[in-house]
Amino acid sequence: QVQLVESGGGLVQAGGSLRLACAASGLTFKNYHMAWFHQAPGKEREFVARIARDGAATYYADSMKGRFTISRDNAKNTVYLQMNSLKPEDTAVYSCAADLYFTNTLTNYARTERYDHWGQGTQVTVSS
Repeated sequence: QVQLVESGGGLVQAGGSLRLACAASGLTFKNYHMAWFHQAPGKEREFVARIARDGAATYYADSMKGRFTISRDNAKNTVYLQMNSLKPEDTAVYSCAADLYFTNTLTNYARTERYDHWGQGTQVTVSS
């Protein structure tokens, strides 16, 4: 049974930082490209960042470039999202997702339906 379990969310003031983690089990983690998405109340789930299975390539939504960093530790079956300079508009539930297949085009890797497995999410709230 595949499980993706996020942690590290919470309440932070604008300008602050959080580090999210997503621990995977029940799958061969090193075979999967991993991503983070977020979903704000009343909005659709949106792409945040993605990392290749070997960590060699990373991709970000434009609004996150320079502020967020995705990384992974295949020995720990964990993917991370370091979030700096947080803004109130970053408030959302953040979920990790696993994709078995390669792509390097935004129109593909930002599509939620291509991901095979999802976590339940962790709430991030940024106060102004």
